[in-house]
Amino acid sequence: MHIFKEKNQLIKFLSNNNKYVNIGFIPTMGSIHQGHLSLIKESQKKCDLTICSIYINPTQFNDKKDYENYPKDINSDLKKLNNIKCDVVYTPKSNDFYDKKEVAENYNFNSLDNNLEGKHRPGHFNGVATIVEKLLKIVKPKYAFFGEKDLQQLSIIKQLVKDKNINTEIIGCKTIREKNGLAKSSRNKLLSKSNMEKSAAIYQQLLFCKKNFNAIPLHDLKNQVLKKLKKLGFKIDYFEFIDLKTFSIQIEKRSGIKYAACIAVIISEVRLIDNIIL
Repeated sequence: MHIFKEKNQLIKFLSNNNKYVNIGFIPTMGSIHQGHLSLIKESQKKCDLTICSIYINPTQFNDKKDYENYPKDINSDLKKLNNIKCDVVYTPKSNDFYDKKEVAENYNFNSLDNNLEGKHRPGHFNGVATIVEKLLKIVKPKYAFFGEKDLQQLSIIKQLVKDKNINTEIIGCKTIREKNGLAKSSRNKLLSKSNMEKSAAIYQQLLFCKKNFNAIPLHDLKNQVLKKLKKLGFKIDYFEFIDLKTFSIQIEKRSGIKYAACIAVIISEVRLIDNIIL
C-alpha cells in the first residue's frame, strides 16, 4: 500500500503509472469503518487502482466543536486500509488545498441544498463541494464512490461534477448498518453503549415509514415518528419527506414523485443522520 502525504507525491506517482486506466476514489475524513471499507470493495471490483483519501476538512463544519470532537485515529485507519489491500492512501494537510486561510468556495446547487443538511448546517455543502472538487482534480479518477447514507451530499456531488465538467462518474453505494440497524458512521464511536442501543429506533422508524407509506398520510406518519423519537430522548434536527430529484420537502403524496424520508437527530451531543427511499 502506497501512502502519500502531499499532492505532488501522489500526482507524480499517478503520472509514472499511467497504465492504470480505471482509477477508483473514495474520499473520507478518516475514522474508517465498515461503510468506508464497503466503498473500497466496490471500487476494487470495478477498478484497477483504488485510492482512499483521509482528510478532516474544516470548511464543511459549521460547528467548531463538532470539528474539534471529530474522531481521529490515523494508525488504526491505515491498518484497516492495508488489511483490505487498498492500493493508495492520500493523507494531506490543509496546505495541499487552501492558502493561508481555509475558506470554501461558493456554489450554486440549483436549490438541492435549500433543506435538510443545507438548512441546518449553513455553509456545509460549500465546504464539501470545495474539497471534493479539489480532490477529484488531483486524483482524476474514472469513478468516485459515496455512501447513500449522505443522500443529499450524493446528489449535490453529482450536480457538482456535471456543473464543473469533471470527467468522473459518481457512484452511490448502499448504506452499511450496525447489527441494530443504525447507519454506520464515524460518529457512532462517540455514542455510549446505552445510546447506541437506543439509536436503533432511528432506522426502525424509517422502516415504519416505508411499510406504511401508502396507508398513512405523510403528516400523520411524520407526527408518529417525531412522537416516538422525542419520547426516547432524541432532539430532532429535522425529519422530512422529500422529492428525491429536487430535495424539496413534500407534505402530501403526489403521483410522479420518488420519495425519501430523511432524518437528523442528536443524542448526548452526537448528531446522527439517516434516510430511506420509499
